[in-house]
Amino acid sequence: MKAPFPWFGGKRKVAPIVWDALGDVYSYSEPFAGSLAVLLERPSEHTGYLETVNDADQYIANFWRALAADPEQVAHYADWPVNEADLFSRHLWLVNHGRAAMRAGMAADPEWYDAKIAGWWVWGISAWIGGGWCTGKGPHTYESIGADTDELDAGVRSKIPHLSRNQGVHRAASAGVSNRRPMLDSGHGVHRATLAGVSKRIMCLNTGMGIHRATLASGLYDYMHELAARLRRVRVVCGDWSRVVTKAALSNGSTVGVFLDPPYSDAAERDPNVYSVDSLSVAHDVREWCIANGDNPRYRIVLAGYEDEHAAHMPDGWRMVAWKAHGGMSNHNKTRENVNRHKERLWFSPHCLGNESAVSGGLFDGGGA
Repeated sequence: MKAPFPWFGGKRKVAPIVWDALGDVYSYSEPFAGSLAVLLERPSEHTGYLETVNDADQYIANFWRALAADPEQVAHYADWPVNEADLFSRHLWLVNHGRAAMRAGMAADPEWYDAKIAGWWVWGISAWIGGGWCTGKGPHTYESIGADTDELDAGVRSKIPHLSRNQGVHRAASAGVSNRRPMLDSGHGVHRATLAGVSKRIMCLNTGMGIHRATLASGLYDYMHELAARLRRVRVVCGDWSRVVTKAALSNGSTVGVFLDPPYSDAAERDPNVYSVDSLSVAHDVREWCIANGDNPRYRIVLAGYEDEHAAHMPDGWRMVAWKAHGGMSNHNKTRENVNRHKERLWFSPHCLGNESAVSGGLFDGGGA
């Protein structure tokens, strides 16, 4: 199934290669969940029972929890036309009120969720262009979306709506919450133009992204129910990645698959503000965990990253495959040149299954040991 929202660094393109290497593992863990592009591409014939995903971003964890528990309500709040005024006000509400509600709720209850926050969040991220959605970075000088406009301007950065696929300009350039005009070319996430059941008020001029994409075969409500059915047995954790790769967490089953796609480490190589919860050092910690656990015969581990991050550190027995990412904005570095898409690599631990078919189909530049 396709993810319901666009995500920087999503690995849907290489998901079949990942599953070739992991095979039908009994237990699967994805410590950096994001849009769950890899999990949602798991072959339907797999019989593995345990699936655990985690993300430190509370908006993401809340979305997946709410979707699994109450897809009807999530769809209700996500089914709304794309317009700048609502994108602006909902963004402010999510940053100022939604974040506080999630912080209190998730701290007290590991199964807590809020369908309104989830629906508004996926609606917005599917209309938003670039990074900054709900990061909350910057001085917030307002108390609520009902504050005077002058007060909001002091703490909010506003962006003109995105009128074409790769364009956009800034306005009201003070630091704070980012406000961007909706994507009017094709639609993202729940706003994609091909979603048959999405409100006809959606302002999609081309195909859309995420829930707004025009090619969504089923209606928004049906699509959310399908996702909920897929997630019925998936455990959604919100916290540090290391919590779901402990020996205790991975103790079940004869085979364990782990897909690790941490934020890439070098700030010079990417925009460090694309994620609500980000780190420029966690990739190194993840690599050390991979090296320490790669020889475990129960574990099949796949690590994603740039070649210059990890290649010099990976021990013998790990197989590296090079691939080309799509040329989206997530692959632009600070010079805005689309060069990072050629640096993408996957590393497979010694006990991963053979992946000879991985270098076919034009996805890859070639591989190395």
